[in-house]
Amino acid sequence: MANPRIKQKYLDDIVPSLKEKFQYSSVMQVPKLTKIVINKGIGAAVADKKLVDQGVEELSLITGQRAVSTKAKTSVSNFKLREGMPIGAKVTLRGNMMYEFLDRLMTVALPRVRDFKGISDKGFDGRGNYTLGVQEQIIFPEISIEKVNRISGMDITFVTTADSDEESLELMKAFGMPFVKKDKQD
Repeated sequence: MANPRIKQKYLDDIVPSLKEKFQYSSVMQVPKLTKIVINKGIGAAVADKKLVDQGVEELSLITGQRAVSTKAKTSVSNFKLREGMPIGAKVTLRGNMMYEFLDRLMTVALPRVRDFKGISDKGFDGRGNYTLGVQEQIIFPEISIEKVNRISGMDITFVTTADSDEESLELMKAFGMPFVKKDKQD
């Protein structure tokens, strides 16, 4: 099976350019994307257990890989939440599935966001990982709008081997992530 388009771009174009820019002595030092974690919290699942199953099904459709439900770690009486209750869904993508999802996210899903002007570059965690919040699951073409009961968002975390946010930002820009231009930001 051939490499996904984005993976081939990484191997052919991104690795040499980042190696030159950051003066790495070896190509093994060049940061790479290790996994993408998509997490969907479903707060209303406290009242309706079927919402978690729908969330798992939607994430599975979007990513092409089976999602799992997540359970509450602690009890919170104000939210009527007990420890162990299903409260969300997540999926972790690695390898070719990860590159395929990244390609679909950048070329198909993000341009479908209403009034899209680019994504913020403030989602870095200090260790080279980037998290992006998506407010509507219907931006993905795999989701049929007729079957959606409630609009919900998700967090998409890109885990990299970069040591700093600067290296990670350059890696994500090189992949083609549509970050907001600095001069346009307020």
